[in-house]
Amino acid sequence: MRGWREEVVALSLRGYGYGNEEDDRPEKPRRYGVTEMRSPFYSFRPANQALQEILDSLGPFVDGLKFSGGCHSLMGKELVREITDLAHKHDIYVSTGDWAEHLLRQGPSSFKQYVEECKALGFDTIELNAGSLKLPEEALLRLVRLIKSSGLRAKPLFSVKFDSSDIPASRDRAFGAYIAPVKEQSPERVEDVDLLIRRAERCLEAGADMIMIDADDICQRADSLRTDIVAKIIGRLGLEKTMFEASNASTSEWFVKRYGPRVNLFVDHSDVMNLERLRGFNMRRSNPTSCFSSPFFLM
Repeated sequence: MRGWREEVVALSLRGYGYGNEEDDRPEKPRRYGVTEMRSPFYSFRPANQALQEILDSLGPFVDGLKFSGGCHSLMGKELVREITDLAHKHDIYVSTGDWAEHLLRQGPSSFKQYVEECKALGFDTIELNAGSLKLPEEALLRLVRLIKSSGLRAKPLFSVKFDSSDIPASRDRAFGAYIAPVKEQSPERVEDVDLLIRRAERCLEAGADMIMIDADDICQRADSLRTDIVAKIIGRLGLEKTMFEASNASTSEWFVKRYGPRVNLFVDHSDVMNLERLRGFNMRRSNPTSCFSSPFFLM
């Protein structure tokens, strides 16, 4: 049963028109308008206690919880399981964050063991940082399929910049295929949004549930936000299949104003309330007859 706080929030959200399939952003579990939250596990307080306090207030607005920076690798299994159980009680999925690349150094079998352990600990999603993994594309696709075959969700993370030695020759780009070029490794970073999109498309074809877009060089700061790249990614991959990392409140505001409440965003736990306010404000502008004010004033 939901507590009084959740009931009040649910009623106020229905006042916006939330909860119907025809609406811009339905109730959880949502396929779009997803808010994924960075874990608050870097505080000095016990991880489960800090999270409990946050979810008691913000649970209805949060769709996913991400263990950033591999922090789950520093916790005991009992604590990790306690945290994933707590998230599930609030209808929140749990993601590993980009930690898998460290496991691959131990050999191919270690990744399969990692997936099985993540499932046992209650994780729902495994994130794959394509840039850090440094794998040929076919190997990345095999990891996506392995995650999906285990019953978990796969979410590759892409950056718009690649090592210049990883850029395939034009003859290798037919039909979206990616063939690792034969070159000496180069530290030079080259922007290639078309390669990002093609690799992301192949991951989606392999079964990936969503593509995470790294904020670096795209949307880290609102004043230097690459609107052309964002538009091209959304135009090719679709709003429902992409999630952007919003590093600050100004970036979140730009995304919601530009793409509406349906945009999927990854934010710090301290920005969740502001993001939900922005989503609600955007919907009220499209539905001016609504007489409800922000749900945060009811809490």
